[in-house]
Amino acid sequence: MPGTDRDQALSELKFRDPVRARALVEALGRRTAELGRAPVSVMHVCGSHEQAIAKFGLRSTFPRGLNVIMGPGCPVCITDTPEVDEGVVLARQGVHIATYGDMVRVPGTSLSLADAQAEGAKIHVIYSAGQAVELARSTSDQVVFFATGFETTAVATAAVVLGGLPPNLSILSAHKYIPPVMEIVAEMPETKVEGFLAAGHAATITGSAVFEPFVARHGLPVVIAGFEPLDILAGLVKLVELIRDRTPQVVNMFPRCVTREGNLRAQEQLWKVFRSTGGRWRGIAHVPNGNLRLRDEFASIDARRRFTIDLASLWDCAPPALAQSCICGNIMAGLSSPTDCKLFGQECTPEKPVGACMVSSEGACKIWHQYGGHPDLGGDA
Repeated sequence: MPGTDRDQALSELKFRDPVRARALVEALGRRTAELGRAPVSVMHVCGSHEQAIAKFGLRSTFPRGLNVIMGPGCPVCITDTPEVDEGVVLARQGVHIATYGDMVRVPGTSLSLADAQAEGAKIHVIYSAGQAVELARSTSDQVVFFATGFETTAVATAAVVLGGLPPNLSILSAHKYIPPVMEIVAEMPETKVEGFLAAGHAATITGSAVFEPFVARHGLPVVIAGFEPLDILAGLVKLVELIRDRTPQVVNMFPRCVTREGNLRAQEQLWKVFRSTGGRWRGIAHVPNGNLRLRDEFASIDARRRFTIDLASLWDCAPPALAQSCICGNIMAGLSSPTDCKLFGQECTPEKPVGACMVSSEGACKIWHQYGGHPDLGGDA
């Protein structure tokens, strides 16, 4: 596309147009009112959605009768304590650990990777799986890539694995797979969620069809949305419409990136390298098929098989007493808000996080602490 045509096309992509935003806010208010009851609770399962909602002040525009809950959509927050412990133990054994930035401060049973680094461990913050490969090639020491994130980052890990790893690099996979945890949330007896706003970037990989069995089983609508303010507002309008009309189905409101089939090449690589298996998500529950682990064909690069990881070596250190009061699990399950936690903004802050939700830039507690959570501007719209 010639430059001027491209510039013109981009200029028409007005995802933050205030006129369109006001029209969508009004539509959202009308649709919610048409339900004739309150509250109507919906859940998004993506930290990037919560970031955008908070950053652009969207929550202040939501109608009072609509409760938009953040679910288990932060990959750092749901990385379970024993998985962090595995990284800490390996780091204390002298292995280089490469991982994404927010993981460094996530507390394990007694220590975080940052604590291990303060003791002299070699911790490296990276921004891509490819940087772990570069790090391993720069040294003769053993390097472990502590790989975290949902299917969006798991496909990048799969790509470097299939590209061939240096002999001194192995993978400690803590990758998670989103669709199974939606089943858990939908089946929680306490849940009041009537529909889900699904993450557009993950659906770019999986495709929208991956949610169809979920909708059929639970009778709950799923709307896939992008991350600009208008994307989110339009997605919520459609979601409330589906609840109002009692027509559970999957609707793709992010068609500029998501197709029904998804990225088939990426899916092929993902499932060639990983298998899904059950495992705990921090604070939530055991999630059947929610963890991604390396297949047996890749045992030689699996850090859990290459090294002896003695988690009992950490058990002499008792977890901090404040951690017993943390309610991150309920927050990620959508049963509580960050402000329901007595530690929020007091003993637990971004500078001194107690729970994982206060560590990550996609964690509900850190987002609410940074931007404010649920502003009440006194409007009824």
